[in-house]
Amino acid sequence: MDLVVGASESTVKSLLGKLGSLLSQEYTLIRGVGGDLQYITDELRTMQSFLRDLGDTEQDHRMKDWMKQIRDMTYDVEDCVDDSGHRIRNPRWLHPDVCCYFLISRVYEVVNGWPRRDIASKISDLRMRAQQISERRQRYGVDNPKTNEHKKTAAEGFDAAGNQDTSLELVALKDPVGVDEDMEKLATWLTDSTKKAGVLSIVGYGGVGKTSMATALYNKLGDRFGCRAMVTVSQSSNIEAILDNIKRQVKPPSNDHEQQRRSSSEDSCLAAACLKGLRGKCRCLGISEEALGGAKRDDLNKELREHFQKNSYLVVIDDVWSARTLENIRKAFPPTDSNGKSRIIVTTRFPAVAKSRRGQQSDHCHHTVVPLSLEKSKELFYQALSESNPSQHVSVPEEVWKICGGLPLAIVAMAGYAACNAHKQLDWEKVYTKLFPDEKRRKEMKSGAILNSASSEPGKDMKKGLTQEELGRIVSYCYNDMHPEIITCSLYLSIFPKGSRISRKRLIRRWIAEGFVSEKDGMSVEDVAETYFGHLVRRKMIRPVEHSSSGKIKHCIVHDMVLEHIVSRASEENFITVAGGHWLMHPPSSMVRRLSLQGTDPKRAKDTEKMNLSHVRSLTVFESLKQLPSSSFKFGKIVQVLDLEGCMGLKEQHATEICGMLLLKYLSLRRTDTKELPKTIGNLDNLETLDIRETKIDKLPIEVCVLGRLVNILGGNKGKHRALKLPPGFLKKQKMKSLRTLSGIEIVSETVEELENLQHLTDLRKLAIYRLKLSDDDANQKLTSSIQYLCGYSLHTLVVHVESAGFFKCLNEMTSPFESLMALELSGTMVQLPDWIEQLYALTKLTLSMTALRKDNLIKLSTLDTLFSLTFTLAQENQDPKTLAILAENKLSSGGQIIIPNGGFKNLKLLRLCAPLVPLVNFSEKAMPELERLEVRFQMLEGIYGAENLARLKEVYLRLNDKESEVMTKQIVQEIMSAVEGVPAKKPMARIILHVITTD
Repeated sequence: MDLVVGASESTVKSLLGKLGSLLSQEYTLIRGVGGDLQYITDELRTMQSFLRDLGDTEQDHRMKDWMKQIRDMTYDVEDCVDDSGHRIRNPRWLHPDVCCYFLISRVYEVVNGWPRRDIASKISDLRMRAQQISERRQRYGVDNPKTNEHKKTAAEGFDAAGNQDTSLELVALKDPVGVDEDMEKLATWLTDSTKKAGVLSIVGYGGVGKTSMATALYNKLGDRFGCRAMVTVSQSSNIEAILDNIKRQVKPPSNDHEQQRRSSSEDSCLAAACLKGLRGKCRCLGISEEALGGAKRDDLNKELREHFQKNSYLVVIDDVWSARTLENIRKAFPPTDSNGKSRIIVTTRFPAVAKSRRGQQSDHCHHTVVPLSLEKSKELFYQALSESNPSQHVSVPEEVWKICGGLPLAIVAMAGYAACNAHKQLDWEKVYTKLFPDEKRRKEMKSGAILNSASSEPGKDMKKGLTQEELGRIVSYCYNDMHPEIITCSLYLSIFPKGSRISRKRLIRRWIAEGFVSEKDGMSVEDVAETYFGHLVRRKMIRPVEHSSSGKIKHCIVHDMVLEHIVSRASEENFITVAGGHWLMHPPSSMVRRLSLQGTDPKRAKDTEKMNLSHVRSLTVFESLKQLPSSSFKFGKIVQVLDLEGCMGLKEQHATEICGMLLLKYLSLRRTDTKELPKTIGNLDNLETLDIRETKIDKLPIEVCVLGRLVNILGGNKGKHRALKLPPGFLKKQKMKSLRTLSGIEIVSETVEELENLQHLTDLRKLAIYRLKLSDDDANQKLTSSIQYLCGYSLHTLVVHVESAGFFKCLNEMTSPFESLMALELSGTMVQLPDWIEQLYALTKLTLSMTALRKDNLIKLSTLDTLFSLTFTLAQENQDPKTLAILAENKLSSGGQIIIPNGGFKNLKLLRLCAPLVPLVNFSEKAMPELERLEVRFQMLEGIYGAENLARLKEVYLRLNDKESEVMTKQIVQEIMSAVEGVPAKKPMARIILHVITTD
């Protein structure tokens, strides 16, 4: 497989910027260093041009080896540059205004003499190495590459400004194209209560769509079962980790979530300590670590069996490679199903795995997925094409979808390629030749003979179908066509485990911290990163699986075969090293640059002990810290990204060592069990993102105030209304002017003096106050004035959870609105909306308290033409007598129901009502003409009338949190279904989902 040019070129490009900065620094001008740096810079610039000219041309072994030398030298130069940044830096307090500055600065020059000489020596060695690489190329006859116009346009033709996507949408649950009858048959089988403990096996080779079918069935039918889970197995499988994953999904945390986590964390730490002490004794007694792991598996099996005996379940076990693995997982399920409502869906590439249980299981359904017919291939191609390029018609020859052999993965990949090259005159014959070098095979695939739509069994002759090698070639070709910087960003996807849902914001912030994205075309680095993410979606390299209520993509996934391709290339470039998880990979022979620790398999975790971790720049740990090497975080001298999201077992020692990573730019401790940040966090001068959401950290240490490069501070727990206390003087000295996101904070009476200083945060894009309690009218006035001032700059998202009425009073008295806001969330006992809310012409997302759900307020809001989602919510704990009285008065004033008026809400697609008691909701004729999803979360719902008047309604989601109201709620569901079915023109019918929350 050819080496990836994109990652190498992007690395060189990033390094050139650092070298230019280093050359301009006074401390680098030691004797000879300036000349060496200039030589290295010039060599790297030439090498970058060479790499770009290579494009996707075939490379012989000499060329590959030379490229590897460039890559390794580039990494080492970057390490040297970054290392020098903190070794010879002056202390923060040393500046020209300090008394005796000249004398003190000279003392520091003497103190830093040895580090400077050491760095100078390394730079000199690197210059010699660069010279040797250049000479070696000439000596061994590595030829200059031929000009590659195809790659030139890919590398230079990406227009970030022109690729901005402002569209908002909801993820609709769609069945896979071309398998309607199969989906209906399988859905009927899964919901047949006469079947006992049924197992559905979906079989097909990679890219044929078996996982898509299983996922669609899971999403469509999952709410009919008491609990559900979906896990990915693959070649490398840790049974304990798989069972633990199932457990987390079918037994979600109760209301006492924090206490459970505390106990779980303490128990896991105690167990880890006990296991560590017992290992030696167990070996003496002949007890292996596998036996200890087997004990944990037995406990999980017992716990899951007991749970499944009480609850119906739907469990998808995806990508099973061996019958033995499947049998081990099946031990966690009851041998018989007393209620006949539980189902297991298994997907596999191997018929032998699917048939392994047929002799033991009477109720077993076996379904083989075959390639799509020519007609269905065309339908899927144009559906994907319109999704990737909805703004213009793209003319594509029919051979393009014919060569895909009916495989959905190949079809959507080619659709993404065609859509993103719609502005070019493509030579499709060259594309066909590249994908199918053999002329006979090329003609066969272009003819589409194997996908004859007249065939009763399309794709039956599998000997002529698209091979896995050819499928990989199509994926590789479409992948290599992307811009080098986007290729680098896509390689970063290999950090995440197979089948995982990847957060868009998390991914983008990490790209920025790694230096993969830079400002261009007058756009900020965040906006450029958003266009890169959107381009990957258009290319069909990633697939959205969840949109937020603002209409933007929240989570995405990567197709297994695409991820396999990316992981292989990232490993080949030594770009990312994956330990554990689903991939069978050997430890790298060279130094590790970016490390992803996946899973808790002790056998695989031992691989990290053999690795050279002295040059790790990025460390990501999933699930547990137990798999870290014994040296813990002490190796992290040049670590810039540390992501421990969701890890348990974080100790005070770990936090102290983390604060010694002086180059750290991105630190995520989200959902860990850490309790506080050490004072030494003030050493992290380069920190840009600090994510401590959903932790036990309730305040920031005062040392954070000196971190002037912070861009994102993310804290608190929105679901539990827990806020983060800011230290005194946080904004006083204007040190935080780089902040763009300040989320999860509290503002109370003690911090009034900070309110005016908020105005200094002119780059702030999002302000989320999870607790606001200001009793003084003057303080509330200062806060609203500061927010209004920030809206004149960059602020577009405002979240305020109000605990006193004074803030709402100030809002009502404002004469001009927060005009720039795109998202606004206000909670508390808000009754009357301010008049200026009708002037929020950019507002797309609005969340208000249930107390504001009144007819007069709805009339005001109906004039907001840009509004995409509207939410009214009330938490259980906010049901005080005053609030209940307001709700009762609102209901009485509108005749005992909430009437959604005619007209208005021209672009509203999502309406959510979340409260313990939701009154009768009545949709007038022609109300909310674009509404696609109605979501109601409640303990008691009085009814929903007029659903038939919602012309574009696709889904009604009802979430019941009190099983006692289930019978009455089911009656409401029947009434909605009857009303909608009575409208002949309403096709397709809206899906109505009732999800009843139950606890053991």
